[in-house]
Amino acid sequence: MSSDLVVAMTGASGAPYAVRLVEVLLRAGRDVHLTISPAGAEVFAHELSRAVQLGEGEFDPLALLGPRSEGLDLSRLHYHHFRNFFVGIASGSFLTGGMAICPCSTGTLAAIAQGISENLIHRAADVHLKERRKLILVPRETPLGLIALRNMVSVVEAGAVVLPAMPAFYTHPQRVEDMVDFIVGRVCDQLGVEHGLFSRWTGS
Repeated sequence: MSSDLVVAMTGASGAPYAVRLVEVLLRAGRDVHLTISPAGAEVFAHELSRAVQLGEGEFDPLALLGPRSEGLDLSRLHYHHFRNFFVGIASGSFLTGGMAICPCSTGTLAAIAQGISENLIHRAADVHLKERRKLILVPRETPLGLIALRNMVSVVEAGAVVLPAMPAFYTHPQRVEDMVDFIVGRVCDQLGVEHGLFSRWTGS
């Protein structure tokens, strides 16, 4: 199995999850293929108060990762414009170890559930489903409407993992970062990436 992983950021709340996930995967020595929707970039700017440019020659990994870039091998981060269908991750012949859409908007969820490939994020997700590779969707929405719930059932039936951004409290989080790490750690579990982001439950 390839060690390359795909991460997509879309327009749901939860930019800190995405940034931390990219950082952890890079620190684990994985090559990360990153794509961001315009709505994802807008949410990123609002929640983290810094801008990321989506142009092929404009993307700056330091703008994305900020202070978390220290000590990272940024040559392992491969950015792809969300409209570029000519990159490897748009094809099933390009091997990866899995894909996470974090956060995953309900619009992106709907497109994947219906097999609509309007952009690279949708297409890469469809590739992972058809090739029977791990696809993790991290929705951050509440409450959930019936349409979103039905779409979640559809993608799970197709082989995806729906991993809602629901932090646990049995780990006794002390900071917001601890709650972010719990979700990122659970995504890493699904991708087969070792980590020490939280203390695992071993019984009472």
